[in-house]
Amino acid sequence: MAFFMFVDESGQDQQESPYEVLAGVVIKDTKVWPLVNELHKAELEYFGCRYGTPNRELKAKRLLKAKVFRHASSAPAFPPDKRCKLAKACLESGGGARPDEYAALGQAKIAYVERVLRLASRFECRAFASIAPKDAPRPTDDHLRKDYAFLFQRFYLLLQKQAGTPLGIVVFDELERSQSHILIDQMEKYFMGTWTGRQRRRRIIPEPFFVHSHLTTGIHFADLIAYIVSWGVRVPGMREPGREELRNVARTASKVAYDMKMKTPQGERTVWAFNLLKDLRPSKQQAPSGP
Repeated sequence: MAFFMFVDESGQDQQESPYEVLAGVVIKDTKVWPLVNELHKAELEYFGCRYGTPNRELKAKRLLKAKVFRHASSAPAFPPDKRCKLAKACLESGGGARPDEYAALGQAKIAYVERVLRLASRFECRAFASIAPKDAPRPTDDHLRKDYAFLFQRFYLLLQKQAGTPLGIVVFDELERSQSHILIDQMEKYFMGTWTGRQRRRRIIPEPFFVHSHLTTGIHFADLIAYIVSWGVRVPGMREPGREELRNVARTASKVAYDMKMKTPQGERTVWAFNLLKDLRPSKQQAPSGP
């Protein structure tokens, strides 16, 4: 038995996104293919065709940008059958679509995301997210960033809670080749060269898989969670305003967050799934607090 953690990011280009988010969505191996089939059915139900094509990637930014909500609110809610027909016509028409087709496509996109998040909950997907301000300090050398270490810690704790000794497999959205090599080297140093990493490699395979996001459905979940957390979810300490229209979607996404209870010498405490990290450097590089 194994669990996959699909990982994707949002806001790393430091452009419009209020926060940088690294999200991981964990799925049990036996549930991956049934869930993929349900997602393909959802595309047909809401868009009348497969939305994802070689020229049109099924990305959170396409599905949930502000313009989608403006289009969706430009007309009363369509009945599902009519919405699907108009949404398909909009996708086929491209720039020549009618206003009602744009409105239907906007409504279909929002409804589709809600369905995806409900499916994630139904198939017992578990979501984690490292959230960082855009000005958060970064490591000054080849150490693994703290947001990655955070996800590995949460993944390890989840695996410990499972019956038997399941393995954890990490799957990343493919980066530029040199960046992928850097991340692989950093993970190797972390899992092979630190005490914490050596403990966690008992359950997590240290070498990740890199995949094309538009060819691997599991990355779609992580992409959605990362985008929604950056723009819509707000945990203590997040001061940048969120987008009001994402409130309902953010509430649904938060239901997939896997908060855990952990026993410590000081008593039981909650290990939160979505965490704000104000410093991405490993602890030994951070300046000591206080005088």
